[in-house]
Amino acid sequence: MVDEKKVNQVVDDGKGVPGRGYELPLLLFAGFRSLIDRLHLELARQGHPDVRPAHGFAMQAIGIDGATASEVGRRLGVSKQAAGKTVDRLVALGYAVRADDPSDARRKLVRLTPHGLDALSRSAAIFDRLRADWARKLGADRVTGIESALRSVVPADAFRLDAAGWFSGA
Repeated sequence: MVDEKKVNQVVDDGKGVPGRGYELPLLLFAGFRSLIDRLHLELARQGHPDVRPAHGFAMQAIGIDGATASEVGRRLGVSKQAAGKTVDRLVALGYAVRADDPSDARRKLVRLTPHGLDALSRSAAIFDRLRADWARKLGADRVTGIESALRSVVPADAFRLDAAGWFSGA
């Protein structure tokens, strides 16, 4: 059993001063998680109950033009086998199909189906509504300020899809 008072005892100075460094990534992650959780609740309500966060990252990695499983793996920062397993699941759920690559008969491309494109389109609209919710709660200027501040400290190439790689050590 975890003693709530001792969870951060290694870094807790006991003074209860807000703004300790370890809190920033936790708050950013919690904000991210709350948006993703709300997104998936709404996607389920709109006819996509089987989509999971990993599927959204994978569909983004597949992209509008399609990709090989190896390319999906590189874009996600996971092995070809892990990417293949996710692609298999997307195919089984009807979000993607495997097709011959017109430029190389030896390669198979993964392409999004209309069902997959619908999920991505609905996700974009839901994210717009979730951002509007934050703007109502925090004020539009604060949300714009948060976005601007994050853009100034986040490297330009940071919009990578390899979140899974952060946790797997890849």
